[in-house]
Amino acid sequence: MSPEAPSSPRSLAEALRARDDASLAALLRRRPDLITPVPSDLTQLATRAGTRASVLRALERLDRFALQTAQALAVAPDPAPYDTLLGLLAGDDGDTAVADALPRTVASLREQALLWGDDDRLRLVRTARELLAPSPQHPSPTGLGPTVREATSGMSPGRMQEIVATAGLRSTHDSVSAVTALTTLFTDRKRMAALLDGAPEAAREVLVRLMWGPPYGQVTADPAAHLRWLLDRGLLLPTAPGTVVLPREVALHLRGGRAHRMPEPLPPAVEPAATHSPRVVDSTAAGQAFSALATIEELLKSWNQGGPAVLRAGGLSVRDLKRTAVALDLSEPVAAFWVELAYAAGLLASDGEADERYAPTPAYDTWLELPPAERWAHLAGTWLTATRTSGLIGGRDAKDRTLSALGPGLDRSAAPEVRRRVLILLAGLPEGGAPSAEAVLARLAWERPLRGPQRDGTEDLRARLARWTLTESEALGVTGRGALSGQGRALLGPVDAADGPDAEPLSAAEQATATTAAARLLAPLLPEPLDHVLLQADLTAVAPGPLRRPLADVLGVLADVESKGGATVYRFTPGSVRRALDAGQTAADLHAFLTEHSRTPVPQPLAYLIDDVARRHGHLRVGAASSYVRCDDDAVLNEILADKRAAALRLRRLAPTVLAAPCDPATLLEGLRGMGYAPAAESAEGDVLIARADAHRTPPRTAPDPVPDGPPPPDSTLLTAAIRAIRAGDLAATAPRKSTGTELAGGELPRTSPADTLATMQAAVMTGDAVWIGYVNAEGAASQRVVAPIRVEGGFVTAYDHTADEVRTYPLHRITGVAELAED
Repeated sequence: MSPEAPSSPRSLAEALRARDDASLAALLRRRPDLITPVPSDLTQLATRAGTRASVLRALERLDRFALQTAQALAVAPDPAPYDTLLGLLAGDDGDTAVADALPRTVASLREQALLWGDDDRLRLVRTARELLAPSPQHPSPTGLGPTVREATSGMSPGRMQEIVATAGLRSTHDSVSAVTALTTLFTDRKRMAALLDGAPEAAREVLVRLMWGPPYGQVTADPAAHLRWLLDRGLLLPTAPGTVVLPREVALHLRGGRAHRMPEPLPPAVEPAATHSPRVVDSTAAGQAFSALATIEELLKSWNQGGPAVLRAGGLSVRDLKRTAVALDLSEPVAAFWVELAYAAGLLASDGEADERYAPTPAYDTWLELPPAERWAHLAGTWLTATRTSGLIGGRDAKDRTLSALGPGLDRSAAPEVRRRVLILLAGLPEGGAPSAEAVLARLAWERPLRGPQRDGTEDLRARLARWTLTESEALGVTGRGALSGQGRALLGPVDAADGPDAEPLSAAEQATATTAAARLLAPLLPEPLDHVLLQADLTAVAPGPLRRPLADVLGVLADVESKGGATVYRFTPGSVRRALDAGQTAADLHAFLTEHSRTPVPQPLAYLIDDVARRHGHLRVGAASSYVRCDDDAVLNEILADKRAAALRLRRLAPTVLAAPCDPATLLEGLRGMGYAPAAESAEGDVLIARADAHRTPPRTAPDPVPDGPPPPDSTLLTAAIRAIRAGDLAATAPRKSTGTELAGGELPRTSPADTLATMQAAVMTGDAVWIGYVNAEGAASQRVVAPIRVEGGFVTAYDHTADEVRTYPLHRITGVAELAED
């Protein structure tokens, strides 16, 4: 091997040392795990960049062509010239698309410290080469096998000479020369073509079958003639008894020099499958946004008195999720999405009581007071950044336990990135353009190929997240008819559709600004709340649009929702009227309310219904005995005792106007109401208990924090400080020192006596020179620093510390040694 040029770096650390601060910042931004904690110098940074965990994480974030480039380097000689790499990717005939894309890809790999060296000596980081190079246990996606040198490493010298002679080459004196001669033959296009021209047709068919991999095949102890022809010339080499392999050089000749069957230098295009008017898209999305708000309100209103119980392991039971889906008139997966979104937004939580149940949080009441557009923006912003993934509900975790709604195990750190990336791809289309799901998935698979389909053929998590994103964004009103809406575009903030998947996410302040802008765009598209309904003679009321908050709250108690859609139909029943009376309303209040808010006269049947229920309401009183019923009219009590439906309540008369029961008051109330009566609950003092709809709230709860996908990307302030510290530490580690003759083995810090240390420090103060010191702090941690002493007195040295970039004071007794820096 020829000696390296003086300018060529000899290691990754040297390559990093030659970079400027902007290039180091780009590396740390692309691989934030390298900065946690901040490396002490560039050598430590290079070491960390070559660790298996860090390299695996970096490889997982490569696009398909960058990964193909790295795979090609893993099968190329080490080091490899740029032209060799280009030949492996573009082939002998050349591929202009590959040739155009390769310089940019090589620069990206070099920026991420996966590749280093000049263009004439490109080197893949050793760990990456070990991970990507082909082996019998881990075949390469290139389909290539071992080289001739690797495949013949255990072959006898006599057998090597036989292969060389049969291939038409001169015999050699040793196996190394024989391997070199055979390799030279296989890499010479003309000589290889001449050799293969004489191959039997069946032998050429075997080579074609193995050409693109897998390169391994099986042979018997007595192979056929065409296989013997290949074995005798080294075109197939034995690797184990009964197993042969196609050498890498032979496969590359057959492929025309290509390492991959189909290089993919360009990402699959995401084209519109359908195009709609932007106005139609925005209107459709606004309608979905309004429905989303109504769904969340209906869900939490139904849990106002305390929702389903919390499972011992956390989450909702399957039965409670089914009940919630039926109540919302939705499928279970859709109902689970809204439940999870309310939880992620901080509107829903467990109450923390002994009999733990789910209920709205105080933040829900604050949310209800916001304008509709701001309420939607809060939900949409939460969805975009949340890591909880409702699509996983019903599946199994790593311990084969069922994943339940609101339970543990639903966080997926990749969810925010995938959601944002899908929306950015939609933003890159013309306004109103809606792509197909397959086009979006193909693009995502190209951008992150290592996170592809699982071994069992099922879709990978990113693909499923993308499908769920397309569905959820439509339900939420971020998209309409499959196209990104105006408010959805604003929700993303300032983005460039040309940016790749590695674009930095918005900061919290930028996302808040984007959310506000989205709310501002949505507000004019939402219908104005109404202050009236239309009462009808069939005991129904029609709300021709969304109702204002006070009207909707009272009407929701006074009547039951019968149907929803463009208009909401409410039905008045004896039970709903009794519910309003239980909440503290009187018959007069209800008549006045309906008269004020109805554009039609109050129908007589409705007025009669209210008066009839009010006349009977509270006629019976239920209290705690275990429980009792009292009524001033003993005839009513006689009627109850005579009713066969009351047998389950086990009532007995205590007095002419009092009945007692062994069940609790709530059960007694429910039983009497089921028999058609309208009892009222009373307190121990005999007062009627008023049940209010918003009585139960959890203690203040914060929304669950998203689970980050690795270390967060560093901001500019952290990057600047980290690079300054790394540079200073590298200066301390690599600064040339004058020889004192007392250095320890390995170039460690010299041990100087206290007198020598003091004398050197005093001399440095007078000359203004920097010196190299070893220092042990109060915790016993040793470090090395480059300092410029300013003052020495009282057993302390005050000096400018180049490592920390500040003036510090060091006790002399903690300085283990000192050396002057060389003049150059």
